Amino acid sequence: MKFTRELPGTLTIRSVADDSLMIGDVKYVHTIAITTDRVLENWTDKPVANLVLEDFSDLLADSPAIIVLGTGSSNIFAPRELVFAFARHNTGLEVMDTKAAARTFNVLAGEGRAVAAVLYLP
Repeated sequence: MKFTRELPGTLTIRSVADDSLMIGDVKYVHTIAITTDRVLENWTDKPVANLVLEDFSDLLADSPAIIVLGTGSSNIFAPRELVFAFARHNTGLEVMDTKAAARTFNVLAGEGRAVAAVLYLP
């Protein structure tokens, strides 16, 4: 079970440091998932190479058009089967380092797009 902290308005990722993420006024020191209106804490912290579509089920329930995956301090390619699974699900998956993912999430959320992100610490 994932714990969810709902916050009012569109969430903004304020900063990404080596040991934390700042979303609104809350500091997170672990991998998290985020939509434009809530943070899903206790995201599975398994290696990116082991991720499967089912790991994203709570995010996919919100029907985002795209999920941005921030893989830490460097870009780690997502498993090929995961990329194919997202394509079959008609949901975009963009993979990049966490700082780039945070910027991308903020831009897309600011445009009012249906976006979600999973952010591993750098």
